[in-house]
Amino acid sequence: MTTAPAPLPVSAPAPVWARRAAHAIALCAVPSGLWRIAMASGVYVGYSDQVLRDVFDIPGWGIAYVVGLSVLTELAALFPLLLVSDRWRPLRPRALAALAWTASGVLVLVALWQLVVAFTVESQTYMSSGTAQTVWSFVFAPLFAIPALMTAVTWSYAKRHRARGEA
Repeated sequence: MTTAPAPLPVSAPAPVWARRAAHAIALCAVPSGLWRIAMASGVYVGYSDQVLRDVFDIPGWGIAYVVGLSVLTELAALFPLLLVSDRWRPLRPRALAALAWTASGVLVLVALWQLVVAFTVESQTYMSSGTAQTVWSFVFAPLFAIPALMTAVTWSYAKRHRARGEA
């Protein structure tokens, strides 16, 4: 006689605010990705043709790099949706929580590094006008919300699965 395997314990559903934060993370990456794709497509985004050729290698391999970076950024921004999903259950939720905490820490460090790069003189000299810099700032500004949102979603996930482990 065989016995049926015990069902996996069900964790509490993610709170509404965590679901909204996870969706906001995915949306925060869209403007910068569209800006990069526009740059790779030849749309004027504030860089001269010489800067595109010499610095970004566009046209050339720079197109693959810029488009690949946009795709990779958006895929990474979709990761928090796994943390709030009721349909997907990882076999090792604590390992996923550790990965999410690591991702949150890395995002904070990257955001701080990007602030330093954004305010250096060298990064601003490539743009040809103040309008282009303003557009660039508005397009990349939502990325700075991602570390805080990711930390909140990760905290919610870890709290729900820690409670499940104690039950």
